[in-house]
Amino acid sequence: MFCAEFCASWRLYGRVVGGLALALSIGTGVVHGAERPAIPNTPTLSKIDVDLLDDISRRSFHYFWEQASPRTGLVFDRAVTIGKTEDDRQNPVASVAATGFGLAAVCIAQDHRWIGREAARERVVTTLRFLAHESPQEHGWFYHFLDADSGVRAWHSEVSSIDTALLLAGVLTVRQCLEDDPEIVNLANTIYARVDFPWMMDGNSTHFSHGWTPENGFLPYRWDTYSELLILYVLGIGSPTHPIPVDTWGTWKLPVVESGGNTYIGGGPLFIHQYSQAWLDLRDRARAAPSVTEPSARAPSSSPLSVDYYANSVTATRAQRAYFISLSSHFKGYSPDVWGITASDSAKGYTDWGAPDHPRIDGTVVPSAAAGSLMFTPDICIPAMRTMLLKYGKSIYGRYGFADAFNPESGWVSPYVIGIDAGITLLSAENLRTGRVWHWFMANAAPEHALDLVGLKRLNPEPAKIDRATPGDSVRTIQ
Repeated sequence: MFCAEFCASWRLYGRVVGGLALALSIGTGVVHGAERPAIPNTPTLSKIDVDLLDDISRRSFHYFWEQASPRTGLVFDRAVTIGKTEDDRQNPVASVAATGFGLAAVCIAQDHRWIGREAARERVVTTLRFLAHESPQEHGWFYHFLDADSGVRAWHSEVSSIDTALLLAGVLTVRQCLEDDPEIVNLANTIYARVDFPWMMDGNSTHFSHGWTPENGFLPYRWDTYSELLILYVLGIGSPTHPIPVDTWGTWKLPVVESGGNTYIGGGPLFIHQYSQAWLDLRDRARAAPSVTEPSARAPSSSPLSVDYYANSVTATRAQRAYFISLSSHFKGYSPDVWGITASDSAKGYTDWGAPDHPRIDGTVVPSAAAGSLMFTPDICIPAMRTMLLKYGKSIYGRYGFADAFNPESGWVSPYVIGIDAGITLLSAENLRTGRVWHWFMANAAPEHALDLVGLKRLNPEPAKIDRATPGDSVRTIQ
């Protein structure tokens, strides 16, 4: 089945590339306006945009469908870009965060009818049964890396707080997208209810530990600075069985970055702005409505309690692009439409680089940086995806979409796709196209309850109902 689909996908690739050259001169078709449009407005995408996003999304989904253990459903941490090989199947290591993205990927695929509902159910049930009944865990928290087939702890990894949170986000997503299946709902409830959130705080009144190991106990590092931590705290505050206090929200530090006329909170890799909001829909949630329509024109609040996190992510993305444009005189491969870096492979190994002013920036481009911000800034991210595909084609674009990273100047291309990078690409594209991942996750009681408790109440009490996705359709809403 997938051979036929993949051949069809490559034919689509030809049509996409053929149409993209013309599209470069006529624009992306994204409706421009306020950075933070009032819900239920959504961007309008042109047919050429939809075709591009559909091809990228299908390929990203193939990663999660093919690169997972049939026994456990656990998704491999990484795989070669060309797909399955014999070497690729030797002692595969799975990532629980990638597995969380993979569960959401199955929902996206069945919604688009790339796979049948029964196939989706089978994969989800396999994964949830393993997580609920077989996988090693500590107080409900999972190890960062596991042997994909046996579930045994791999690489002496830690029981990870943030990676478990990303896994739980996927678990709660399938709980809603397949809500008519009692077994899936019960398994998802079991997995979430078992997590002892106060235990992971290790006696600290405000901040989670990064993790725990059986050899040394809790790691000394704390989630005490703005990062991808939002999903962790939302799940903890909203827990129906082991909640943490509401006043833990907003106790983290806010490092302020000023770059190229943009001021925002952050400073690390771009993924810190993306991962939590792949599930948390914060577009219409803020303590105080902004007084201006251009988020980049205002400095972020000094209080975590009043930050507009969605607008902040918009600004962080625009700031990174502006920074890479400023570097184009030194690194000739960078341009207004070839930009972006986040934690990724590099010619010198895995690097958790960010921007601006990261000392190891060497001309490398990470496609998932721009792809992961499609849900924030489609007007600059769609042209970036299009231009990378047009300029570099099959050298960086394969069975699972874009290679994890490449260097336009040196010619180096990562031979791998990394699960979490394919995941943020797929989820961000889907949120831009249909909003379905946001819709599924936020339909759970826990995130809604937690956000209400911390004061991020919905500004628009009647969000749009989003129609079932159909490949080739433009983004639309039903009032």
